[in-house]
Amino acid sequence: MTDRNLPRATYRLQFRNGMDFDRAASLAPYLARLGVSHLYASPLFAAAEGSTHGYDGVDFAVMEPAIGGDAGFERLCGALREAGLSLLLDFVPNHMAAVESNAWWWSVLEWGEASAHARVFDIDWSASKLMLPVLGSGYGEALESGVFGLGFDAGKGRLGFRFYDRTMPLTPPSYARLLASSADPVLRRLGQRFAGATPESGPALQRELAEAARQPAVSAAIADALSAAQSDTGALHEIHEAQVWRLAHWRLAREALTHRRFFEIAELVGLRVEDPAVFAQVHERLFQLIRDGQVAGVRLDHVDGLSDPKGYFERFQETVGCDGDCYLLVEKILEPGEPLRPDWAVSGTTGYEFIAALADLFADSAGYESLTAAYDGFVGRTSDYAAEAAQAKREILGFNLAGELSDLTAMARDLAAQSIATRDLGEDALKRSITEIIVHLPVYRSYIVQQGPDALDRRYLQQAIDGAGISEQTGEPEALAFVAGLLLPEGADDEERPSADKFVARFQQTTGPVMAKAVEDTLFYRYNRLVALNEVGGAADHFGAPLADFHAAMTERQATQPAGLSATATHDTKRGEDARARLYALSEMPGRWRQATARWSAMNVQHRTALPEGEAPEPEIEWLFYQALAGAWPANLVREPLSSEAAARELADLRERFLAYMEKACREAKSRTTWTNTNTAYEEAVAGFVSALLTVESGGEFLTDFAKTCRPLWLAGAVNSLSQLTLKLTAPGIPDIYQGCELWDFSLTDPDNRRPVDFPLRESLLDKGAAGETAALMEDWLSGAPKMALLSAGLRARRQHPELFAEGCYESLEVKGSRAESIVAFQRRAGDARLVVVVPRRVLGLVEGTDVPVIPAESWGDTGVALQGGTLEGKLRDVVTGETYGGREPLQASRLLASFPVALLLSAAEGTGS
Repeated sequence: MTDRNLPRATYRLQFRNGMDFDRAASLAPYLARLGVSHLYASPLFAAAEGSTHGYDGVDFAVMEPAIGGDAGFERLCGALREAGLSLLLDFVPNHMAAVESNAWWWSVLEWGEASAHARVFDIDWSASKLMLPVLGSGYGEALESGVFGLGFDAGKGRLGFRFYDRTMPLTPPSYARLLASSADPVLRRLGQRFAGATPESGPALQRELAEAARQPAVSAAIADALSAAQSDTGALHEIHEAQVWRLAHWRLAREALTHRRFFEIAELVGLRVEDPAVFAQVHERLFQLIRDGQVAGVRLDHVDGLSDPKGYFERFQETVGCDGDCYLLVEKILEPGEPLRPDWAVSGTTGYEFIAALADLFADSAGYESLTAAYDGFVGRTSDYAAEAAQAKREILGFNLAGELSDLTAMARDLAAQSIATRDLGEDALKRSITEIIVHLPVYRSYIVQQGPDALDRRYLQQAIDGAGISEQTGEPEALAFVAGLLLPEGADDEERPSADKFVARFQQTTGPVMAKAVEDTLFYRYNRLVALNEVGGAADHFGAPLADFHAAMTERQATQPAGLSATATHDTKRGEDARARLYALSEMPGRWRQATARWSAMNVQHRTALPEGEAPEPEIEWLFYQALAGAWPANLVREPLSSEAAARELADLRERFLAYMEKACREAKSRTTWTNTNTAYEEAVAGFVSALLTVESGGEFLTDFAKTCRPLWLAGAVNSLSQLTLKLTAPGIPDIYQGCELWDFSLTDPDNRRPVDFPLRESLLDKGAAGETAALMEDWLSGAPKMALLSAGLRARRQHPELFAEGCYESLEVKGSRAESIVAFQRRAGDARLVVVVPRRVLGLVEGTDVPVIPAESWGDTGVALQGGTLEGKLRDVVTGETYGGREPLQASRLLASFPVALLLSAAEGTGS
């Protein structure tokens, strides 16, 4: 990786929703003063109309017009250059939006397999029709109720099939059905010619039709033909049946799709970038931007959806040029113990495993049994994470992704039929075996290519096969052995490999969506023991770990991906980074939390609703609500009397946010309501509960008790937050700051975490932090000023010592004394430069009774950091407080952390907080 491309720190901006190119350009001077090197942008290429995120692209050659188009992008690039910043771009190579504004998709809708773009998309062309599950009712009902109609684009000479506010193109040969019987001779002749139209001749014929329609008589004849056809349901049906596509009820998407989709979103169609021609089409503009220096690095979205990620990365690096050294990041979720593949030509991941390492560090394993007992007692069942995870996977695969499972089963059946020994294997047995292997796969996916599985693939797949072998759900062992042989062949017949390779590729593209939808988007809303652990890339059954594990993880990180991102919040995380930091402290107060939740539940019994299927909200959702509220409680309400007008306004905003959050949480849990089968009575009951509790008049007693109980939690959370930020800034990796997270981030899951950011406030606090006294910063802690001061000081240190942070070795430091377990200490060394980092963790008992999140010096007792010989070599200066340490002075926590919760000590004099 060249120094030119390696980021020092990144700042993530979510474009759209008010953030356009010009507004981003105006922020460039602020971001430069903050100290980042790269603006890390969400997808910028043209997306579906009204897109709020850009992951539903429609054109890889054009910048999104709604945020400023190509001209606006040029202005942004100019502003970044002037500020000395580079651009890291989020790019989506796996899928596009299957909508009419996508010209490639439109061509496929017109011509089907004959389209020049038919091979761009991952479509099953053996199917009779391209299935489009976009109707709000069954096809027959839509036909009879007048949903359908016909239209004519006079400017382009195109005929279309209308439904709702959308228009699908008619395939040009079917124009003959409407035009050939017209009384107008021009239309009759054109109709006859359209009957034999091809992708080559069709556009010219459409231009002729457009030109002919300029004549009033022809235009009127077209209108008459369309009117006659759409008033006749039989004729409309015939026209529909003549198309290469078929409209269907949206519910059919889960089991009858003819294209690979992104997760369970039918209108995001998979791309075949494994095809060199498709790869070239998709990446042409992106590669030009990189060669021109306008894009300095790329974050690749959803690489697990690609057929061959490793091959894709190699082709990317080879094709883009830049000496094969483009800064390339992958959105890859690594499960506990899973390494980033060493043979991938990438710089690292986007950092979810870093969040998981922090969760292990801050969650107190001593609270595991007590909090588990409190949770089980409240929800009324004995929780079993592994069993619940397996059940969620079966549900997702059997229902939400039933089509994908059906396709895999059909492939396995056809392969089995090729051999006398296996041709009697039944579909149900094969389906059960495939299901259970996927259920027991411990990672998102394997990466088998034609060369066969490597050691990691064999390990993970064998673990899945072994798990399936002892599952009561699997069924026939012969079927399991057959499917296992497809995935892990031993001397397989070479003539069978192409078909088996197709099965393996589709299997691997399916397991990731199953894991994501079952765990992240289902189980993480069902299993709520400690929701700080319910995070993307995390595992809710990992409840704290020894400090040595964190040091080992960081040492490994330095060796394997020193240029990977270190994230603490992203657009996909389940809650804000500081909300999560607060909730880690719950692991330190399980007894008090058990008592508090029991007390609150009794207080709020009158706000629950009795429904035929049981009370709402049920205990699981109520337990989730209390934790979510503890994490998201606004800083402005920590000290503000709940009776004030300001508190009423704050509560009103919080109430609206929680109404949306709890609706999403209940639907994602899929226990009593879902996105596709909403239980209105249940959702209204949950909304009533939330509204009552977050209104002073009805929930005042609860709110007062809640605020009093959680105050120590919020103080400890602030310390955890500053420790978390310090580790992000100083541990191996590139710190990534999500938009707005310079200050406290107590957001809920998306879209709450994509709300507009008050940048003028942050600019004012950046100036204040640069000149402020430490004591004043901590007194003003609720504003987020200490976090801003720490962030800017840490980024300044990274700018002054790039080699130290990029290449410096990571060495854990020994902590001695009565509070040793509450301190994390390490150093980074590179040449003469040295950084010593000391941060507290698990500090709930140390901050109780304080007004600010600074641990009293006397609480540390004899706790100190042991350096070589017990003394410092030379002087170190704290980058925030400016205090210096040197000579034979020991590093005692009582002094290091006396005025600010964390310590970053640099050996060079220029690394000051001034």
